[in-house]
Amino acid sequence: MSRPLLNPANVAPEALTFISGYHQDVVNEVAETVFSNKVVVVGMKQNPFVKKARQALTEAGISFKYLEYGGYMSMWKPRLAIKLWSGWPTYPQVFVDGKLMGGFKEIEAALKAGTIKK
Repeated sequence: MSRPLLNPANVAPEALTFISGYHQDVVNEVAETVFSNKVVVVGMKQNPFVKKARQALTEAGISFKYLEYGGYMSMWKPRLAIKLWSGWPTYPQVFVDGKLMGGFKEIEAALKAGTIKK
């Protein structure tokens, strides 16, 4: 990974405990869903890029599991925990075969390139 991450040795034990438990139930739900489904879209209400990603996958005939966590005015903390877990800064977050593919632009490009198929 080209982006540097803070070394856990440079984080106080109390802070590490807080970080590791931050909305762990939501992170576990996403991780388990990504592990047990071929294609997963994690999103939020009212986000046009989430809608576009879902629509593009549907039009391509690709089945997917959708997880939605609130909208712009709700559930921002659980969404933040998901972002911290995945390292992806925006929604949607699309996973294929357990691998984070990115958001709408990346999925659109993969569909055009044929790297995501039925």
